[in-house]
Amino acid sequence: MDLNTIIGVTLAFALVLFAMAIGPGGIPVFIDFPSVAMVFGGTISVTMFAFPSSDLKGVFKVAMVAAVRKSPMPIEEIERIVEYANLARKEGLLALESKLASVDDKFFAKGIQLVIDGFGADTVRDIMELEAEWEDQRHASGRKIMDQMGSFAPAFGMIGTLVGLVQMLQDLSDPGAIGIGMAVALLTTLYGAMAANMVFIPLAGKLEMVAKGDVLLRKLMIEGIVAIQSGEKPQLIKEKLKGFLSPSKREAIGAEA
Repeated sequence: MDLNTIIGVTLAFALVLFAMAIGPGGIPVFIDFPSVAMVFGGTISVTMFAFPSSDLKGVFKVAMVAAVRKSPMPIEEIERIVEYANLARKEGLLALESKLASVDDKFFAKGIQLVIDGFGADTVRDIMELEAEWEDQRHASGRKIMDQMGSFAPAFGMIGTLVGLVQMLQDLSDPGAIGIGMAVALLTTLYGAMAANMVFIPLAGKLEMVAKGDVLLRKLMIEGIVAIQSGEKPQLIKEKLKGFLSPSKREAIGAEA
C-alpha cells in the first residue's frame, strides 16, 4: 500500500475539516444535502452521458486500487527474470512451470506460459505488446474519466450556487435570511471545489503516474521474457535490463550483484 497517498488524502481532509470546525457553528453549518446531491449527482450523471458504459464499468475500482498500491519495483523484476533465466539454462524452459504458481502478476505469468508452450520470440513479443497496449488504454480511459469528473464537479458547484441565489432573490422581504441563503448557495461551490481538487484530479494524476510506471515495467518484462526464450546468458540479460533503470539504481543493482 502506498502510504504517501493515504497520508496525503487524510491530511488534506483533516485540514479542511479543522478549518470548518474552529469557525462559528462548526462543521454542521457546512452540511447541506441538496448541495451534495447537486454536485455529486450531477457529476455522475453527466459522466454517464459523456462516456460509454464499457469505459465506466469498474473505473472507480481501478482508480482506487491504483491510488493505494505501491509503485512497481523494476529492480525486483530484473532479479526475478535473471533467476528464471538461470533456471531455464540449467534445466530447460519447461522447468519454469514450477514457478508459475508463485507469480502474482498476470502479465508476467502469461509471458512465461507462452515461453513454456514453445512459442517463438517474435510471437511472444507480439502477444505481450498487444496485452501491454490494452492495459495502457484501460489506464488512459480511467485518467480521462477522472479528469472530466474533475471538470464537471466545480461546474455543478457553480450551477448549484446560481440556483440557490435565484431562489434566495425571489424573496428579499426578510433581510436576516439573506445571509443564511447566501451561505447555503455557496456550499455547492465548496463541494464542487473539494470534489475536484481533493478526489478526482488527484486520482487522475495518480493513475497517470501508475500508468507510466506500468508501461516501463511491462517493457522490461517483455525484453526479459523474450531474452529467456532466446536462451541468452543471465548476466547479459541483467546488463540489458539495467538500461531501464536510472543511473543510481543501476549502481544499486550492480552493488547487490
